[in-house]
Amino acid sequence: MKAILMRQPGGPEVLAETELPVPELQSPNDVLVRLHAAGINPVDTKIRAKGPMLPETLTAVLGCDGTGTVEAVGDAVTRFKPGDPVWYCHGGLGGPHGNYAEYAVVDESVAQPKPKSLTFVEAAAAPLVLITAWEALHDRARIEPEQTVLIHGGAGGVGHVAVQLARLAGARVATTVSGPEKAEFVHGLGAEYAIDYQQEDLAGAVADWTGGRGVDVCFDTVGPEVFARSIEIMAVYGDLVTILDPGAVSLKEARNRNLRLSLELMLTPQLKHMPEALAHQGEILRRCGELFDAGELRIAVADTYPLAAAGDAHRRLEAGGMQGKLVLTLPAADG
Repeated sequence: MKAILMRQPGGPEVLAETELPVPELQSPNDVLVRLHAAGINPVDTKIRAKGPMLPETLTAVLGCDGTGTVEAVGDAVTRFKPGDPVWYCHGGLGGPHGNYAEYAVVDESVAQPKPKSLTFVEAAAAPLVLITAWEALHDRARIEPEQTVLIHGGAGGVGHVAVQLARLAGARVATTVSGPEKAEFVHGLGAEYAIDYQQEDLAGAVADWTGGRGVDVCFDTVGPEVFARSIEIMAVYGDLVTILDPGAVSLKEARNRNLRLSLELMLTPQLKHMPEALAHQGEILRRCGELFDAGELRIAVADTYPLAAAGDAHRRLEAGGMQGKLVLTLPAADG
């Protein structure tokens, strides 16, 4: 099979198309998937630059997000049969090979039926960001109806699905953006208030929106500086969640406000080999699939690249400024 292999850390040029054996079923619960498309995420570029997170080897096939059709199943598999369309988030961290390839093997509990309303390209863009946003809002922050929720980077990959999931949970949603085009985009997703951080003072904007109370939930998808600035815009007893390392930050004001601070890394179940947590993530995808098919959730795809152009896709992602996700397509992709 064709696959994109990195043999050492480095720039996008280390991603090379090569021929690898088609992976074989290793357990009775395994499913072999013929991939139609693979999502590209920032973690892919970080692993490419720094090396695998599961360092069994310096070589790796990247890509956590995959979608395609079932080619073969293990003897104990009951939920799928050959020909079934599936989507999932698994592999690509340096252990089990990822989805920049024509075939992949995943455990039955990880995969879910692909939403009927999504193309394979759209489905490939969604799993990692959906699970990240769901865990951050529901599992970490315990979001409730009528809460005020601020999502940093609402036009980005994680941010644009977080805006929708927060709105579907009954919350009032504000988000930070750069420029009027992205403001229009997030309003279309259900955001009540778009704060242009290049033109507006964040603290003043949040104070105006919440009547000086601060936000009940803040979800940081940007980084340490934004995390630190967010502490002072939180309501007392609020929840502040970040998907990045917050770095060295004074927590005095967070303590004064009795904030609950949470770190979200949806890769933990893979890194720590936690089957029950992986199955929970599969359940998240199942529930999100129902939302897609009900017309209540959508995924934005910024652009697609053929498998052989994975390096170009990484360059585009690292350049920043996109609305939505990038996806690698394989010969069977339906666009």
